[in-house]
Amino acid sequence: MCDLKALDLSVSVVIPALNEQFAITETVKTIMLALSDAGIFDIEIIVVDDGSVDETGELARQAGAVVITNPHNIGYGFALKTGILAARFDTIVITDADGTYPIERIPRLLSEYQKGFNLVVGARAGRHYRESLLKMPLRILLRWLVEFVVGQRITDINSGLRVFSRQAIIPYFDQLCDTFSFTTSMTLAYVMTKKFIYYVPIDYRKRVGQTKVRLFKDSLRTLQYIIQAIIYYNPLKMFVVLCLLVMLLALLSLILAIFTETSGLLFLGFGCILATPILFSMGLLADLLRQIMLKQ
Repeated sequence: MCDLKALDLSVSVVIPALNEQFAITETVKTIMLALSDAGIFDIEIIVVDDGSVDETGELARQAGAVVITNPHNIGYGFALKTGILAARFDTIVITDADGTYPIERIPRLLSEYQKGFNLVVGARAGRHYRESLLKMPLRILLRWLVEFVVGQRITDINSGLRVFSRQAIIPYFDQLCDTFSFTTSMTLAYVMTKKFIYYVPIDYRKRVGQTKVRLFKDSLRTLQYIIQAIIYYNPLKMFVVLCLLVMLLALLSLILAIFTETSGLLFLGFGCILATPILFSMGLLADLLRQIMLKQ
């Protein structure tokens, strides 16, 4: 048990939900019990019903949550932004409604947050987190790309269980994704603006009901937002990666041209060599524009 009684915390818990009628009641009640057991009684639970066609909203209301209803589904990130803006308290906890996160661990995350961290994340582990043979390689690839860009290890870039300040995150809203990649873009924004982040290991569980994640489409969208965040916060690094790829293509083209005596490959190789300094100059220009924008 975390000793939070002396901290007199006021906490808003924001839960985006889409057709989660089989899990929402248990989720809301477990959060209330976990926080009250930790000595936190100033609690607000906001369920953003993002266009559900089942009884999610009504069941959440009956369980004691404040329910915000979107007429139709807009997206995970937009639902979170809506709930955060509606929150009464500055300490925000976000979690999912599908039973995958051990929400009884929220007091532990709050305990770490009170030590001065800007963001505390539940870092997922366990067999249900690793269960998909297709998801794990994609997660590893995306994490490698992000870690290369930011130059530091990120334990879990898109966990949906986290604690942060309402006041601190709102200025980032324009740079944060409105869909599945909200947490990914948030982690990137915090890391690249030198915020303090702490990761609490948690055991990820089997979800209740059907997943809303569209693996291929959402992975491409996540990659898109990672690239956008890199260009926004550290454009030179992206251009350095492009220069390395172009130089690699030049090297391969020249080697193949020598062995195959193909003039087209020879021209391609020299063209790539000439393009490299142009790309690097564009990176320097992009970084200069970023610095000018930051000073405004």
